[in-house]
Amino acid sequence: MANSISQDIPIIAEAKKEVVTSEYSYTERDIILYNLGIGATETQLQWTYEGDEQFTALPTFGVIPQFSASSSLSLDWLPNFNPAKLLHGEQYLSIKAPIPTSGDLVNSARFLEILDKDNAAAVTTVVETRDQHSGKLIFENQSTVFIHRGPASASNTPPARAPDAIFEEKTHPSQAALYRLNGDINPLHILPEFAAVGGFEKPILHGLCSMGIAGKHVLQTFGPFQDIKVRFTGVVYPGETLVTEMWKEKFKVIFITKVKERGVVVLASAAVSLHETAQAML
Repeated sequence: MANSISQDIPIIAEAKKEVVTSEYSYTERDIILYNLGIGATETQLQWTYEGDEQFTALPTFGVIPQFSASSSLSLDWLPNFNPAKLLHGEQYLSIKAPIPTSGDLVNSARFLEILDKDNAAAVTTVVETRDQHSGKLIFENQSTVFIHRGPASASNTPPARAPDAIFEEKTHPSQAALYRLNGDINPLHILPEFAAVGGFEKPILHGLCSMGIAGKHVLQTFGPFQDIKVRFTGVVYPGETLVTEMWKEKFKVIFITKVKERGVVVLASAAVSLHETAQAML
């Protein structure tokens, strides 16, 4: 059973007081780079050509502006902390407003919860991302990482029936090298020797990239969504094929994502809440 350790250890109570802020400015080029990083193609002009009338960010772009803030929260207070042993466990993204295709944003990050889970720490951060000029809230992210070894806590168990839709997409061998240009430059995704320290046979694809690809599958199948939550349950090696199985339950789409070649589930307890514009189409 997981227990909060924030009240038992003063150093953790002190860590939860930390608030990190960061600014993030971006242009249409950054939107295109992200969209390409999760598999958009040159034929999908609404995602890859800034002159298209429907040009837009794929919704999971919301994980990108917050990254510099969430990654700046120090974990040095953890005993024997080794970044190569850190695993991204869960991600929740809530899209609070239409995503501008360029802008100036400001992030505010803090530790939300710190749990003791069988001699490992589960650390959840929350980041609010606002328009720097208007103060309007654009995104809220919650990230949980596991070291050594909320509204975002629904189990999202698939119904006991065949999926309502299945979407398959092969990743590119260079996809991790491309995706890291969005800001997550962890050497786990590019250096074989660093990946080996983490117990992987070669560099792995970013979990948030897999989440973005699966989110794209849901978007293309059922339409826009206003939030997305996933649990990372396995790794993807660049070049493998991702298969997303989806079940629509009223205005919610539950999904799992597997690696076709190895039969491994890499995203579970996953779901989106459909946007009202998508609901109107159903």
